[in-house]
Amino acid sequence: MRFNFIPLYRLIRHVLPVIMLFSLLPVGFGDSLSVANAASLQPVNSDASTQARELYSYLLNISGKKIVTGQHDYLESPDELSNKVQKISQAYVGVHGYEMGAISGQSDATEAAQRKNVVDSAIRWSRSGGIVTMTFHEALPGRPLTWANVQAKVSQAEFNKYVTPGTTQYNLLIADLDKVAASLKQLRDAGVPVLWRPYHEMNGDWFWWGNKTNFNQLWNIMYDRFTNTHQLNNLLWVWSPNAPNSYTVPYTPKYPGDDKVDILAVDIYNNDFKQSHYEGLLGLARNKPIAIGEHGEMPSSEVLQAQPKWVYSMTWGKMLTENNTTNQIQDYMNDSRSLTRDDVKNGLETIQPPGTDIPTLPDEGQSEPIPAPPVVIVPPAPTPPSVPDVVYVNGLRGEYFNNMNLNGSPVLIRTDSKLDYNWRANAADPKVNADQFSVRWTGKIKPQYSETYTFTTISDDGIRVWVDGKLVIDSWFKQSWTERKGSMTLEAGKMVDLKVEYYDEKGDAMARLMWESQHEAKAVIPGNALFLP
Repeated sequence: MRFNFIPLYRLIRHVLPVIMLFSLLPVGFGDSLSVANAASLQPVNSDASTQARELYSYLLNISGKKIVTGQHDYLESPDELSNKVQKISQAYVGVHGYEMGAISGQSDATEAAQRKNVVDSAIRWSRSGGIVTMTFHEALPGRPLTWANVQAKVSQAEFNKYVTPGTTQYNLLIADLDKVAASLKQLRDAGVPVLWRPYHEMNGDWFWWGNKTNFNQLWNIMYDRFTNTHQLNNLLWVWSPNAPNSYTVPYTPKYPGDDKVDILAVDIYNNDFKQSHYEGLLGLARNKPIAIGEHGEMPSSEVLQAQPKWVYSMTWGKMLTENNTTNQIQDYMNDSRSLTRDDVKNGLETIQPPGTDIPTLPDEGQSEPIPAPPVVIVPPAPTPPSVPDVVYVNGLRGEYFNNMNLNGSPVLIRTDSKLDYNWRANAADPKVNADQFSVRWTGKIKPQYSETYTFTTISDDGIRVWVDGKLVIDSWFKQSWTERKGSMTLEAGKMVDLKVEYYDEKGDAMARLMWESQHEAKAVIPGNALFLP
């Protein structure tokens, strides 16, 4: 038998944050989790970063007392919905959910640019005191980046090829993982711990990795690649099956094991917050933290009282307002058990020992080297992301007027993620007329390529567009679903001003703004290319 002795300095570094926290907590806080328990539970990666260990200790310590609020945002617009929560409730959620999987047919260049936007946002979020979690909707390796390929039907025999070293499919999988790792390394180097939640809902059959007898092999390949090859010591590993129901299989056989999972979560939809779901996951987790990885409807105060061990929950995407009323969002954010970003910041500061400040971004070329992988050559570490002094959010400022001439004061001002609306005969908002209204959108636009862009509008009725102060489309008259075009040469990565004005006279109303260039396929200008300071 071989004994591994832990040096004293490592023991102090790992245990001290927990001891410091409990010294500051009121009597009785540790009823559900003893100091010894918290100290003995460490991240499964023995080389986990200081920030990851502090976050894990924090989640262990709130278990049974509090729950961190959360909201997911999409790859194309990584700040849109978390900002919407703040506008509704006057507070930011504690956990910001991000996406690393491209599912809209993006090119490799677009995918890389969108992931960079995610990384920059996550760094800002972490530095503001919040928790970062990331989901990875991976298209079947080797296929185009579309939702259909995330949901590709793959037989067990074909799946086996992706988890068998030496096959073409395995090499494609490794190449995918290495690309994602490049983004996660930037977060590691910026001192950002990440709740990493890959290959979720594996007990259903709607993703290519779902309902496979050897799912755990896929998980282990990623875990080994990220932990041992890429040294992504900033990750805490979150395993997240779907809640048991008639269209899932039991999830216990899909559990990779206590040595590969830090947090056990479950995805719950249709208000299916059964006590049995909670108790079943709690039994499998034992002392590890549990969470609601995704939900459509926000858990009520009654659910939070009856199921106190959830450490965080995350509303999925646009279900924020599609499945929840304004009052329900405010109730969730203001519940006595709920923790916002400010609460999380204060809690993490409590357990952060002196001398463990978040590191500054390294200079170019100073990322730690990694060993050569056995199958696929790992690309060199990318240039660490630069976080601008001016913090931008994605979208455009929309000012809505109850007249056709943009006169007077707007009746509604909001952030619109992109300009792609078909209201038909409906009103854009209860405050806005269904007919005889106008809108002015303003913000900035950032292209990926240095080349001439063609801007295209489709509108019913009038529309005009300025790019960098130049009027490129002027179609200010009554029309029905008419396409207009204008061109402008832009510089890659350089933000320029964008202004769009629109009016509707009567009947159907719609407005859409697209672009295209030599390397940019014609499409609606995505939210990640639109910015507001």
